[in-house]
Amino acid sequence: MKQRNYYFDNAKFILIFFVVFGHLLRSFIENNETIYTIYKVIYTFHMPAFIVVSGFFAKGFYQKGYVKKIAKKLILPYMTFQIIYSIFYYFLYEQSELKMDPFDPHWSLWFLISLFFWNIMLLLFAKYKAAVSITAALIIGLLIGYVDSVSNYLSLSRTFVFFPFFLLGYYLRKEHISALLRVKFRLFSLAAFIIVFIGFYLYPEMNYEWLLGSKPYGELGEASFNAMLTRLGLYILSVIMVFSFFAFVPRKQYFFTSLGKNSLYVYLLHGFFVRAFRESEIPKLFHEPENFLLLAGISLLLTIVLSSQIAISFAQPLIEFKLSRLKLLQAWFISIVKFYRKKLNNEI
Repeated sequence: MKQRNYYFDNAKFILIFFVVFGHLLRSFIENNETIYTIYKVIYTFHMPAFIVVSGFFAKGFYQKGYVKKIAKKLILPYMTFQIIYSIFYYFLYEQSELKMDPFDPHWSLWFLISLFFWNIMLLLFAKYKAAVSITAALIIGLLIGYVDSVSNYLSLSRTFVFFPFFLLGYYLRKEHISALLRVKFRLFSLAAFIIVFIGFYLYPEMNYEWLLGSKPYGELGEASFNAMLTRLGLYILSVIMVFSFFAFVPRKQYFFTSLGKNSLYVYLLHGFFVRAFRESEIPKLFHEPENFLLLAGISLLLTIVLSSQIAISFAQPLIEFKLSRLKLLQAWFISIVKFYRKKLNNEI
């Protein structure tokens, strides 16, 4: 049996933690410049890095049945959670009517539909050399911002804007990753994180929505030639930050390593907790710095719980459309009940 790559499992766990942490921090960016700065730093690398990793593992796209496989893996849970989140929002926000549009992805579900499109787009772009394909994808990502009709609908804006990162991951090789783990590059990476943090802190006017890739330039208030230069600058910044992040990912096995392969579960499930958190009175309690450290701890705990075997057992029918682990959990529960019933009868 082929051993899993601990490095990428570690990377996925750490990245999904940053996804959860970033979403929880969103409630505080208007009132705290330091939190706003941390938020923007996280968004320069966490989803781009996730997309690079996804592209790295898309090298088997040419295999027979691959499209059918990813459609089942991505589109089916996308449709399922579109319905679930529609119902959840209906009750959470006390909406007057139930809104359900399969082509307008709820919140974080954009990643599933974009990931499906990226895999399909590989059929064309993978025919060419890396430099040609990535350059073409960059040009499309830069120009698509001028098309006002391309936005969140069908996740088209993010699909085109983030596709260069997916291609970058597709062309990435293990030896490239090994080169990032050298001491010299790690020193550069540490400096990059510090400089970017200071830069965002000293220039708070930088709108974080530029990092989301979900809106055309017009909606960001800049539809001139400078808008394309801004996005190009952010492309360069994100590439630096992504590889800087990769430089610090550990290669050995840790307590969280095995949980990394369950990042999709965390991604799909954490939204229920984050949305409920935002609508509750809890955010009003977070003012002091130590409270935000507590928030990081909560994010880590939530990441661990949602990637645990128990969470997977309950959610697997909705995400992978399998009942195997749920049946195992049911059998485990029944055996415990029988054990204590027998013990109780013996005592009587």
